[in-house]
Amino acid sequence: QVQLVESGGGLVQPGGSLRLSCAASGVTLDYYHVGWLRQAPGKEREGVSCLSSSAGTTYYADSVNGRFTISRDNAQNMVYLQMNNLKTEDPAVYYCAADGGYYSGSNVCGFEYEYWGQGTQVTVSS
Repeated sequence: QVQLVESGGGLVQPGGSLRLSCAASGVTLDYYHVGWLRQAPGKEREGVSCLSSSAGTTYYADSVNGRFTISRDNAQNMVYLQMNNLKTEDPAVYYCAADGGYYSGSNVCGFEYEYWGQGTQVTVSS
């Protein structure tokens, strides 16, 4: 049984930083595309940052490019999202996702991921 468990969300002031972690079990992440997607109240879910299985392709949404960094530790079966300079438009529930299918496009967030975590809330407020 595949499980993805996120942690690291919380309340931070504008300009602050958070590091989200995603622990995977029941799957070997080496062979999976992984990513972080978010959904704010009243808005559609959007891809924030995703990484291909080979780590050869990385996608960042324009709104986070230069502020967020995705990484993976295959040995630990972990995925991370370092979020710096958080803004008032970043609050959302952030979900970790993984998929073992074939995808060759540049937008690694741009398909329906198979496995999802339960989400972690990120709040940015002064």
